Amino acid sequence: MTGEYDEVLTNVENGVGLLTLNRPKAINSLTWPMVTALTKALTAWADDPAVDAVVLRGAGERGLCAGGDVVAIYHSAKADGADARRFWYDEYLLNAQIGRYGKPYVSLMDGIVMGGGVGVGAHANTRVVTDTTKMAMPEVGIGFIPDVGGTYLLSRAPGQLGLHAALTGAPFTGADAIALGFADHYVAHDALEQFTAAIIADGVTAALDAHAVTPPPSSLAAHRDWIDECYAHDNVEQIVAALAAHASADANAAAELIGTRSPIACAVTLASVRRAAGLATLEDVLVQEFRVSVASLRSHDLVEGIRAQLVDKDRNPQWSPATLAEVNDADIESYFAPADPDLTF
Repeated sequence: MTGEYDEVLTNVENGVGLLTLNRPKAINSLTWPMVTALTKALTAWADDPAVDAVVLRGAGERGLCAGGDVVAIYHSAKADGADARRFWYDEYLLNAQIGRYGKPYVSLMDGIVMGGGVGVGAHANTRVVTDTTKMAMPEVGIGFIPDVGGTYLLSRAPGQLGLHAALTGAPFTGADAIALGFADHYVAHDALEQFTAAIIADGVTAALDAHAVTPPPSSLAAHRDWIDECYAHDNVEQIVAALAAHASADANAAAELIGTRSPIACAVTLASVRRAAGLATLEDVLVQEFRVSVASLRSHDLVEGIRAQLVDKDRNPQWSPATLAEVNDADIESYFAPADPDLTF
């Protein structure tokens, strides 16, 4: 069985369904047809006795997936937002489908894995990272808020590590991903082809036994002292002040980085992650994220952030509100209003 849709390649080898994201020039960024193709394949394989396990991988050498196609989101936001809403609706349904998949689903989170790449990879029941993994939820840099179930994972990371990752948007390593709860197993990048071949030949458990190794220490986890202290404050302004005043140069650098991000996106991200901690299931969190994402289509900062980073590429976004001090509670709360229609399962 070989799929005909060229941006998602599907085939079954010895009972293993192989899903290959196939837009290597775009680091396999997700489009709506790709989401639809992934959903269709996973649905078909769920009840297919000829498929025992699924492996997700990315074509090319750069990574599994750099995220959603945000330039398409930009154009939709500038129009009526309908295409963006449809994309997110179906993408989040896919994220939930992956989260509850009944067969072994192995995600090879090698190289760049950001945003939507986390959504298709980090809800798997068997999550593999490597020495080249560069993972991030970088949404605040484009005036957006972590989605694709990202706030579910971020809110459940040890201490305040998830908030640090969310508010800085900074990339983290494979070892950090395991420490954060975004991954389970560490396999050397150079062994991935052998690992995949071993899954096909011998099954998931035997392949992990043969190829998974102990990850190196997490550098993020080593900074838990100042991260847990500084990110425990009530709002982003206080968090940034605590980071800036801290004796650690890394804390100071985090304050500077957050200072370049969209103030409203950072404030909503803090609320989104903290509210996600109180929601019971991935589905509950995805409903909240859909509301926040749809609300972001009405914001100034999403269009402006994508323009500055990916359209004009001047790297000089003009945020509005321009500072954290200008963001008020009503601004934040407006992002959590029900969408029309809401995401439903």
